[in-house]
Amino acid sequence: MTERADALVVGGGPAGSSCAWRLRRAGLDVVVLDKARFPRDKACAGWITPPVLDVLKIDAAEYGDGRTLQPITGFRTSRLGPDGAGPEVETRFPEPVSYGIRRCEFDRYLLERSGARLDVGEALTRLERRGGQWLANDRLQAPVVIGAGGHFCPVARFLNGPPRAEPVVAAQEIEPRLNGAACAIGGDTPELFFCPDLRGYGWCFRKGDHLNVGFGRQDSHRLPAHARQFVDWLRAAGRIPRDIATRWPGHAYLLRGSSPRTPVGDGILLVGDAAGLAYPQSGEGIRPAVESGLMAAETLLALDGRYDRERLEPYAAWLATRFGRAVRSRPLHDRLPAAVLGAAAGWLLASPWFTRNFLIERAFLQTQQPPLDAPPSAP
Repeated sequence: MTERADALVVGGGPAGSSCAWRLRRAGLDVVVLDKARFPRDKACAGWITPPVLDVLKIDAAEYGDGRTLQPITGFRTSRLGPDGAGPEVETRFPEPVSYGIRRCEFDRYLLERSGARLDVGEALTRLERRGGQWLANDRLQAPVVIGAGGHFCPVARFLNGPPRAEPVVAAQEIEPRLNGAACAIGGDTPELFFCPDLRGYGWCFRKGDHLNVGFGRQDSHRLPAHARQFVDWLRAAGRIPRDIATRWPGHAYLLRGSSPRTPVGDGILLVGDAAGLAYPQSGEGIRPAVESGLMAAETLLALDGRYDRERLEPYAAWLATRFGRAVRSRPLHDRLPAAVLGAAAGWLLASPWFTRNFLIERAFLQTQQPPLDAPPSAP
């Protein structure tokens, strides 16, 4: 029997649930299809900035009642070298500039809050076009499909074809429970450790009784070895307990500015990591996921049910305005000699001014990014 809906969202993470939430608030019948059952484990550093709470109209006190919401009021940063980390720079703020969350809690909360019909535990295996409608898995019918399934989203693959040589960022994280073990990491001050070539960084971040440790690079060559070396150094330096679990799940994503993916098609929109929207400076993807989900919803609500590609193109233009256009140029760290880059990185990362004004505020917190507003023009 065919089930009909006004919109089908494939993927129940922050991008998909934010889109579904906005569409449901406008009265549309929305189905969210996801191969996972929630709550789910999700590899992620797991911090969000206040604009995420603001744009989703989430009360921090309400969310933090029974869930992890760790206020962040500072960062410690340093440069990794052959013998461990160099001198630390500590950057403090008078009030929380970010919050640590656990994705198993956050994703479930957003999905349940969306009000959409949930079809979980089933992957999208078939998608075909029939008379201006999409039919998914031979049973779900909708005039529009929102691909929100992350880097490996099946809708993105359907729209863009087989995977190409995409410049993927690879990361590995663990988030074990501390079980009362001593830990030198303060909950309000994540620690960031940058590679000498600036192609990646490691982090260590406490969230209540859990500790998130991860390592990511813009090249995946020898990533597991890099991650093991990083956690071995953290143990030896006394930053984390020696008996901490080290089963390293991982994930991949595309940085905005390097993603070749097309985000629109006839009756199709891609959001979040499916569209390759992670911030290029930090790799953070939750805010772009949430915002693009809301942008997709606003685009659809302005179209009165007519979703051909030409009418959806303003969404792609809005993404470019908000997050920057995709480019094919090589990043700076690929064009400078290693010795020059290493010397520059050492000098810059030791500068409190550079660390605060560029590395933390601009690259990680995106303080230059204004709040999400209405579309620049009606589609």
